[in-house]
Amino acid sequence: MATINDLVLVYLDQKPAFYARINDINPDVKRGWYQVELLVLTLPPQTLVWILEEAHLKGDEFTMGGRPMKLAEIPPKAPPQPESPTTAGKGKIIPLVRK
Repeated sequence: MATINDLVLVYLDQKPAFYARINDINPDVKRGWYQVELLVLTLPPQTLVWILEEAHLKGDEFTMGGRPMKLAEIPPKAPPQPESPTTAGKGKIIPLVRK
């Protein structure tokens, strides 16, 4: 389930439309619904507040204005694994600046 600070890919009409970060989630006055603040990663960035159910944060499809929408959580990058003694020091260093 997507939660605060997660990155999501928003689908519109079953096609990827934009990326957004979930800034905040607050209960709505309607029981079982939440006000979800999204920071849309566009230029310039935009902030939206959508009222969604928990199932929508889990990736279930919903509609807005009759158009199908979906939030797909982008999993965070796995942290680097520590080098084992057998591979330590065998990496290649590539300079970023040419002399």
